[in-house]
Amino acid sequence: MMQGRVSRGRASPRARSSLRADLTLLALVGVLLFAAIAAGGMSLYQQFYSPSAFVQRYLDLLSSGRAAEALQVPGVSLDLAVLQDAGIDASASEALLRRAALSPLTDVTVTEKGEKDGLHQVVVDYRAGGVEGTSTFTVAQDGWVGVTPNWRFTESPLAEIELTVRGADVFAVNGFAIDRRQVSVDGAEAAPLDPVHLLVFTPGRYSVTVDTAIAASPGVSVLADTALARTPVDVQTEPTEKFVGVVQQQVEQFLTDCATQEVLQPTRCPFGLQLHNRLAPDTVPTWSIVTQPTVTLVPDGANWALPPTEAMAHIDVKIQSLFDGAVREVSQDVPFRVNGTVTVLADGSVSIRVGSPEGDQPALED
Repeated sequence: MMQGRVSRGRASPRARSSLRADLTLLALVGVLLFAAIAAGGMSLYQQFYSPSAFVQRYLDLLSSGRAAEALQVPGVSLDLAVLQDAGIDASASEALLRRAALSPLTDVTVTEKGEKDGLHQVVVDYRAGGVEGTSTFTVAQDGWVGVTPNWRFTESPLAEIELTVRGADVFAVNGFAIDRRQVSVDGAEAAPLDPVHLLVFTPGRYSVTVDTAIAASPGVSVLADTALARTPVDVQTEPTEKFVGVVQQQVEQFLTDCATQEVLQPTRCPFGLQLHNRLAPDTVPTWSIVTQPTVTLVPDGANWALPPTEAMAHIDVKIQSLFDGAVREVSQDVPFRVNGTVTVLADGSVSIRVGSPEGDQPALED
């Protein structure tokens, strides 16, 4: 019986071609898989671990009002010594570094503009409280967590508002109420026009308004878009109708009280009568107010002034002539002008000083 033999010769050309095709396909799959992994890794890096992602997370915290967490972001320093070196006032208050004082950030676009010497420039476009703005931040690597980098701001994104409010001690920033004396380094002893220094986040829009029983202001807005910048803000309030009404009543009462004095020149009053003759025996002058002044108030530094305003008094009196002793009755209107100052005291009360313009002379009667 014959036994067959198994051939161990080389693989056929067709088999070798199929093997090469399989290896090429595997290599292509490997390249595509590596590219996909690399692309995915790059996407994850850009989304979660890049300088742009670091800035985006900070902005997300501001947008959602998470001020306390934003303060914990690396580089958002509250070290006043560091901030002072950058030009921020050493007494700057942290009162606005809270949720209640933040305005919304919308339409945020974050773009990394490049890297030089390890510093990454990140540009942010946004709308803050409805106002368009652009800010630039510098970010540097701050170590590693495993295989992912940490980042930090090389300059704190905080800034300062140097605020002066004329005519009021209480104001609001983005609706958050503040008493000037509570945030001033001098407390209740601070002069009314001493500015207060307030730390704020950038970017952000901050609107200062006043709405008290005495004064009001429609608001002054400032866009804090530059880190470590100091922005002066000056708010001039206007007196409320209620406040003007109170001053009107007080001035009228003052003049009415003046008219009760039975003398030709009522003491510390803006009207009077000078005579070249003399009063008749057994007679006293009788005053009345014919026309009260119409009070208006204008700003005067930290307080208010009553500009010169026309008014009219009336006097009834008997006069005796020095020449022949004849007595005659005088009944006449005496025009005068009123001015004054209105000061709001530390306890919230109002001091009103009424007088007559310098150089005004009472009406003369011969």
